[in-house]
Amino acid sequence: MQPVLGFCPEMLLKAQGISVVFFDVDGVLTDGGLYFSAGGETLKRFHVLDGYGLALLQSAGIVAAVISGRDSEPLRLRVQALGITHAHYGAKDKALAGQAILQSLGMGWSQAAAMGDDWPDLPLMQRCAFSAAPPNAHAEVISAADYVATRPGG
Repeated sequence: MQPVLGFCPEMLLKAQGISVVFFDVDGVLTDGGLYFSAGGETLKRFHVLDGYGLALLQSAGIVAAVISGRDSEPLRLRVQALGITHAHYGAKDKALAGQAILQSLGMGWSQAAAMGDDWPDLPLMQRCAFSAAPPNAHAEVISAADYVATRPGG
């Protein structure tokens, strides 16, 4: 089977050596919408294709990590179901959370990539060797990203 997607050589070179990828959740692994039940419970919609992509990433030996500004039981259940063991929930400073994960893995920023969609993701994305954003990300995030995906978050 011939791949449908193609990437320019400069981008592939920039992504070489990546061993860990940090993912924001709302707007990246979800569609960015927050759903509330009548009881006030926050519900999130995750897409199965993203889950399979994360599994493929991990099977290639790249660590998938989640850094979210929010914390909820549905999020924790999804992260656990995906087999992601490095996660920070309710992170106010995502770069600091990324540094903690890198230290636990014995890695540096030159081995890291990040995908985010909003202002709080920028400090993390700017420290990483490679950064990405969904096309529905904030304009500032898109301008900072090395790669903008073709499909929206979630």
